[in-house]
Amino acid sequence: MSKAARRTREAPSLQEQLPELREGQSVELLKELHILTREGKLNQDTRRKLKQVYHLVQFIEPLLAEVLKDRGDVTLADHGAGKSYLGFILYDLFFKSKPVGWVYGVETRAELIEKSRALAQRLGFARMGFLATTVQQALEHPDLPAQIDVVTALHACDTATDDAIAFGLAKQARFMVLVPCCQAEVASVMRQHKALSLARTPLAELWRHPLHTREFGSQITNVLRCLQLEAHGYQVTVTELVGWEHSMKNELILARRHDGPQGQRQRARERLLQIVEELGLQPLRERFAA
Repeated sequence: MSKAARRTREAPSLQEQLPELREGQSVELLKELHILTREGKLNQDTRRKLKQVYHLVQFIEPLLAEVLKDRGDVTLADHGAGKSYLGFILYDLFFKSKPVGWVYGVETRAELIEKSRALAQRLGFARMGFLATTVQQALEHPDLPAQIDVVTALHACDTATDDAIAFGLAKQARFMVLVPCCQAEVASVMRQHKALSLARTPLAELWRHPLHTREFGSQITNVLRCLQLEAHGYQVTVTELVGWEHSMKNELILARRHDGPQGQRQRARERLLQIVEELGLQPLRERFAA
C-alpha cells in the first residue's frame, strides 16, 4: 500500500473529528456555515464556536420540547443572531423533523439577514424568519407573533443582553437563555463615581483599580439581570456554558417563567434597588427596571 493510500485510510472520519455530530444532521448546512470545508473536513478555526453552540443546544432542546408538548407549537427568537449559527443548528436538529414551530433571527446588520434568508431558502428551512431590525423595533414588528416561547441571545455584547431581556418580558417568554458578553455600561457608571464611592464605603476598593472596575462591573451587571428576571416572576439558574479553555465569556443565564410567590418577586425587586443605590448606579435604574 502506498504512503498516500495509508494516509487516506488513517484519516479520521467526520464523526471521529466531531463526536457531537448527530445522525441525520445536514452536512450541507455545516459547509454553508463554514464549520466544514467544501471537502467535508472539519474547519478547526470554527470548532471552538461550534462546541459552544452544541453545548447551548443541549440546554435549549428540552425547553423547546416542553413547550411543544404543552401547547402543540413553539416559537424561538434569537437576538443578535449574527450569521444565525444557533438558529440554523436548532432548526436542523429540532424543528426540521416537526410539522410546527418557528425560529426567528433578529439582527441589525441587513447583509447578514439577507444571507441567512438565502441560506434558509436553499436548505428548505421554511419555518425560519429573519428580521433586519433592532430589538426595540422588533417589539412591534408585524412579522413576529405577539408571544414568543423561547428567547435566546448568544454572546450578546454590552446592552444587547438587556434588550433581549426586555423583549422576552414584553413577549411573555416562557424561557430565556442568555450568554452575555463584553459588558461596559455598568463599569462606565461606576468609574464616573469612583472617588465618591471610595470616600463613602471601603467596599469601593472592590472596583478601585481599572481592571477590577471592568470585571466587577461585568459581575454586577449579570447579578442585576438575574434579580430583574426574578422580580418579573422567573426562576433563574446561572451556570457555565463551556470550559474556560474555550471562552472567557462563559456565563449562561437560564430563566424559566413560573410566576412564583409575590413575596419572592418583591424581595428580588428590593434587593435590586438596594444594590443600585449602594453602588451609585442610579442612572441605570430604568435599564434594570423591575
